[in-house]
Amino acid sequence: MKVAIAQMSPVLGRVDKNVEIHLEFIEKAVKEKADLIIFPELSLTGYSLKDLVPEVALRPETSSIMARLLKASKDIDLVFGLVEERTENPGLFYNSAAYLTGGEIAHIHRKVFLPTSGMFEEARFFARGHDFMAFPTGSNRAGLLICRDLLHYSSSYCLLAGGAGLIIAISAAPGRGITDEGSQGFESSQNWELMGKAISYFSSAYVIYCNRVGLEDGVTFAGGSFIYTPDGELCLKLPYLEAAFSIQEIDPDLIRKARKNRPYKRDDRPEVIWRSLGRLLREKDED
Repeated sequence: MKVAIAQMSPVLGRVDKNVEIHLEFIEKAVKEKADLIIFPELSLTGYSLKDLVPEVALRPETSSIMARLLKASKDIDLVFGLVEERTENPGLFYNSAAYLTGGEIAHIHRKVFLPTSGMFEEARFFARGHDFMAFPTGSNRAGLLICRDLLHYSSSYCLLAGGAGLIIAISAAPGRGITDEGSQGFESSQNWELMGKAISYFSSAYVIYCNRVGLEDGVTFAGGSFIYTPDGELCLKLPYLEAAFSIQEIDPDLIRKARKNRPYKRDDRPEVIWRSLGRLLREKDED
């Protein structure tokens, strides 16, 4: 299976221009016989939207932009970020990630953990998602996360419990803090890499992280996209700060081998987690 990562810089607020950029990357990935291409968080809109959120929102069932991407997904699976307005909940807007395949929407994930402190204001403009769900994609099961979702290990546990062998995280993470090594990236980037390595190993799953680059509203986005194997080994790392496009071949059979050697999935007991969390929530209500 060949996975393409498009570490790009969207044009803020220009869905029309960004979809053209997507289609150019998709055409390139198809020519190189990739099976899946992944774009960053809010790749159709840019990140620092604020009051622009309603202006750039798409309703997947009726959007002409979505129709063009659905058509493209007949040649290659797509993961990208969008502002979603659900037909059944007009006026609520979500920071969403879509997985398209074969001309259909396989899954849409709505970001659960919306950072709203310091430079981040997401909960002012977006409604919160309420679920983490693994879903079938050909011979694999996959799960989607958006940026901060990856840093809450409970999110990835839900995908493990659902049988996901591909954990795909799309991100718009800025670069903050310089490491002691200087040229080796940002302190903030190390958080994503450490979590990617740990989750891949203990979930026996590929962790694919696509982060954006570029400067937007005074914020510099870090890039540094990566793929970790189900053994926790780094198999792809893109540069910090620079736009990049890369294709990596991954072997789904490594998921089976890792789960045979480290049977965390076999021995998982989600019902125990459910009962424990239920007790904790009841105790919290009693406080």
